[in-house]
Amino acid sequence: MKALVYGGPGQKSWTDVPDPHIVNPTDAVVRIDTTTICGTDLHILKGDVPAVQEGRVLGHEGVGTVTEVGSSVTGLRTGDRVLISCIKSCGHCGNCKKGLYSHCSGEEGQAGTGWIFGHLIDGTQAEYVRVPYADNSLYKLPHGVTDDQAVMLSDILPTAFEIGVQAGCIKPGDVVAVVGAGPIGLAAIATSGLHGAATIIAIDPDEGRLLRAREFGATGVVNPSGPAWISDVMSFTDGAGVDVAIEAVGIPDTFDMALRLVRPGGNVANIGVHGKSVELRLQDLWIRNINISMGLVNTNTTPMLLRLVAQHKIPAEKFATHHFTLAQIIDAYDTFSRAAETHALKVILSRESHH
Repeated sequence: MKALVYGGPGQKSWTDVPDPHIVNPTDAVVRIDTTTICGTDLHILKGDVPAVQEGRVLGHEGVGTVTEVGSSVTGLRTGDRVLISCIKSCGHCGNCKKGLYSHCSGEEGQAGTGWIFGHLIDGTQAEYVRVPYADNSLYKLPHGVTDDQAVMLSDILPTAFEIGVQAGCIKPGDVVAVVGAGPIGLAAIATSGLHGAATIIAIDPDEGRLLRAREFGATGVVNPSGPAWISDVMSFTDGAGVDVAIEAVGIPDTFDMALRLVRPGGNVANIGVHGKSVELRLQDLWIRNINISMGLVNTNTTPMLLRLVAQHKIPAEKFATHHFTLAQIIDAYDTFSRAAETHALKVILSRESHH
């Protein structure tokens, strides 16, 4: 089969690799019908994720059709249309029993992490993928949910909801600031309403993304390029600061922005994947009674989010801005990596027959 293979920092190629096959009785093989590219894939290509070895097939998001199941898979059969979660879950280790799938210690790949696709085992930017613990790591798709909608449930929607909205403890009536209006920030904006946020302020230097933020539910937008950006945000809060500040970029400056915006007793939820150290000024922060959270998604909210997408309560399809075939994946990476110019949110890659 063809797959997108990592060749070391800055190197990738769409090339022939062996077809995946059942290794363990809990595995399934899935034909990829639709996949997409994540900001994390760009981090890997920069060399920010040293665990990813040369020769690894990238990608951790996808929708597909089951082509083969292992002997102990009970809930799936050949021909089922499924969502591939970015996190695998064995379902029986101590962490999985707590719902902490992100730290599943099942034997597959490296013990102690649920994120294995395109990281520790071959991923979804390929024609086929082997899925460990298929009964727990795949979700059957209901009729009426499109591939474009479903692929947003592999990663960005559960990540933004769990690590931004839930971990940020958003409550009804809260004022929320989302720093960064890329796909993850927009997903946080789109799901903040599920917890009743009254005011949602999007902060991004790209005016195009601020326009998008309003489409996804932002009630206010602030461009931080101006000198008065902090007072612009504070004007939404009677000067008190926001109840919850969500960091959705992953650089020191944006994390610092979130800390400056939050009110005493508020929450800072870091979703961004950071590639370098951030200064934490505890000598100034301790007196403000703020909570800071961070994490890797568990995807234990995926079934609930899938029901909401199926009922059109979350506009998942709006993330899909560009469409390519799988064979055009190098062009798709180029488009996605130049999002400021191309206005890409999520680029969708499909098997030829889909379009």
